[in-house]
Amino acid sequence: MHTPAADKASILSEALPYIRRFAGKTLVIKYGGNAMTDDKLKEDFAKDVVLLKLVGMNPVVVHGGGPQINELLARVGKAGEFIQGMRVTDAETMDVVEMVLGGLVNKEIVSLINQHGGKAVGLTGKDGHFIRAKKLLLPSMTDEAPIDIGQVGEVDSIDPSLVALLDTQDFIPVIAPIGVGLNGEAYNINADLVAGKLAETLGAEKLILMTNTPGVLDKDGELLTNLTAAQVDALFADGTIHGGMLPKIASALDAARSGVGAVHIIDGRVPHALLLEVMTAAGVGTMIRAA
Repeated sequence: MHTPAADKASILSEALPYIRRFAGKTLVIKYGGNAMTDDKLKEDFAKDVVLLKLVGMNPVVVHGGGPQINELLARVGKAGEFIQGMRVTDAETMDVVEMVLGGLVNKEIVSLINQHGGKAVGLTGKDGHFIRAKKLLLPSMTDEAPIDIGQVGEVDSIDPSLVALLDTQDFIPVIAPIGVGLNGEAYNINADLVAGKLAETLGAEKLILMTNTPGVLDKDGELLTNLTAAQVDALFADGTIHGGMLPKIASALDAARSGVGAVHIIDGRVPHALLLEVMTAAGVGTMIRAA
């Protein structure tokens, strides 16, 4: 006879092999989309991260904040401009990006995790210069010179020692995707890109990218749950993966090919999506492996 208590016991029992398998392993989680703006989903996420830490895993959170940046830019009378999906970031926009990502959003995530019993610490890549960045130039659609979109960067290198130190002391790093250049200048970096490079550098067991889609979909809109790198290449080639998913999946693919155990694209609109992906057989998205 099934009772609510028996169902809960069954769920906990199902989680046991996953807890055993991933104990002591690093999970890099890109936190974004609806999960960052819906109050109930924010609570779910914070609880999930704390639980993962309490059962012996090492979650590392990298967050975005596009909607929040747009909102503050609008308040100061500045329109957001995008080229090839990347935010044009002049000096004034960079000030707003730092205020939102390194301040408001980062502090809110840290506070939520701490409220639920975690020990979160907020960082940007400028802290200890642990994310070194260089200017990102976009390819021109013609044969002209590459396009300069301001203080937008790509990851040059990541020093893992600061994150590793926090892990050993049971802290949960919460990282804003801001890098630092050779002369101390700040760079706005795509959060998916930072999460992917961080997962590679830390030798993470998993890279988990939270999105506003069920995962990678085929041309008929059906969810593809398991993909190899070669299958992803084919989806790029035939145009199945396009638009805003391109940088996300490209980052996932690089991580899978660079030694990260598995990459998961999950639907952050699902309550407790993180726990469902890590601790159940079914999961809630697409898993990408090197082979």
